[in-house]
Amino acid sequence: MPDPDKLLTMLYRVADAVRQTPGRRGRFVELRDIDELIVAGDMHGHIGNFQAIYKIADLAKNPRRHLVLQEVIHGTFHYPTGGDKSHQLLDLFSALKCQFPKQVHLLMGNHELSQWTNRPVMKNDADLNTLFMEGVNTAYGPEKGPGIYAGYMRLFGVLPLALRTSNRIFISHSLPRPKHLDRFDLRHLETDSFPAEDLTVGGSVYELLWGRDTKADHSRAFLNKVSADWLVSGHIAFETGYSFPSEHHLIVDCCDAPAAYAHLPTVVSLTTDTFRSSLRMLHAE
Repeated sequence: MPDPDKLLTMLYRVADAVRQTPGRRGRFVELRDIDELIVAGDMHGHIGNFQAIYKIADLAKNPRRHLVLQEVIHGTFHYPTGGDKSHQLLDLFSALKCQFPKQVHLLMGNHELSQWTNRPVMKNDADLNTLFMEGVNTAYGPEKGPGIYAGYMRLFGVLPLALRTSNRIFISHSLPRPKHLDRFDLRHLETDSFPAEDLTVGGSVYELLWGRDTKADHSRAFLNKVSADWLVSGHIAFETGYSFPSEHHLIVDCCDAPAAYAHLPTVVSLTTDTFRSSLRMLHAE
């Protein structure tokens, strides 16, 4: 484990780096002056998949390539005492963001939102929020653990909710449900603070991260709302590691094997064929 004092310092640095991301307006980022984009699916504590996507991105040799990660917490990897190990991916992301502050992005997912807002997420009769907190205290001890946990929550409080490229690719964890789409506006994300109602059922942030309706007409209506033509999202797990619910929407999943990611050009207009060919399979070592 990292030294807890050094980790806490890094967490403050990375939160500042996230806020200072070029093109950021509130919690929305316009990605400009880049050539290509790699988007990984939900990782949920899978360090092997993180290491694999890090090697593929090869950011040091590709300074105009950006990497987007999403939903790194709440996984199936536990300490012997039962605490969740997925906080380790936050440490790895933080180190990577500090090394490549302009090229690396972590999108908030519904699990980060739930941890940040203390809204319980249950799986197999266990509260994932509690397991995450237990994992942090297991790793860093009862004295340092609470401070590290607070550092993670500070980071969650600044994570972007969506990104858009100049060639009209939109990247978000999911999309609002149809009955809430009319009320959704991209301007709702262009702020650094939200009223409580935005973070609960029906609110703009909650709906963007929790929706599961991927019908073609609905995703097209959402894309029209956000001035984009192509959508890359996560949130939904697939045994294949990916899905194309429609010709303009790709869902990628990296929480297990097989895992998938998107490798997209950002300097040319996309066609259905080039969008579809952006799909890549990830092979963890």
